[in-house]
Parts: sequence; structure tokens; C-alpha cells
Amino acid sequence: MQTITAYIGAAIAEIAGCFAFWAWLRLDKPVWWLVPGMASLALFAYLLTLVDSAAAGRAYAAYGGVYIGASLAWLWIIEGVRPDRWDVSGVIICLVGATVIIVGPR
Repeated sequence: MQTITAYIGAAIAEIAGCFAFWAWLRLDKPVWWLVPGMASLALFAYLLTLVDSAAAGRAYAAYGGVYIGASLAWLWIIEGVRPDRWDVSGVIICLVGATVIIVGPR
């Protein structure tokens, strides 16, 4: 449960931090948007250290599927763009892969 919570929190923090930079550069938001953006990216990095894994690369690989799902949720909830069937199919494939990485026998 802690792994899933850490992944979800990390995904939200990473997307929010990256969006702050996107908003500053592409949406003409003020430069102070970078301050919470950088704090959010630091939180993202910290949260990934909470994942119980013997190898950082494995933890990051599994996180990738969660990140993709969270990115599409952000697209829909924050940006108001509904994911299409290809987005949904892609995220399902990625989440299956992340699940294999997380729960696979070692």
C-alpha cells in the first residue's frame, strides 16, 4: 500500500511541477510559478525514495506506468481534454507492465 501511495503522490508532484514550468514558458504565467514547481519536483524525488525496492531502476520503471495514468487523468481533470480510446488503451498496457514489475517474483 505504501508503494502505491508513494507512486500516486510522486506522479501528482511530478506532473504539477512540470506543469508549472510549462505554464511559465508556454502560457505566459509569471516567473514565480517556478518556485512551487521546483518544490513539487523535489517532493516527487523524495516520494520515489519511499518505494521499497532493492533497485532504483526497477522502482522507476514501475512508476512509469503510474505516471502515464496520472498524466492522462491530469489531461482530463485539469486541462479539460478527455483522453481518447488510444490513450486509455495505452495506459492499460503500461499499468499491466508496471504491475508485472511490482509484483513479479524475484
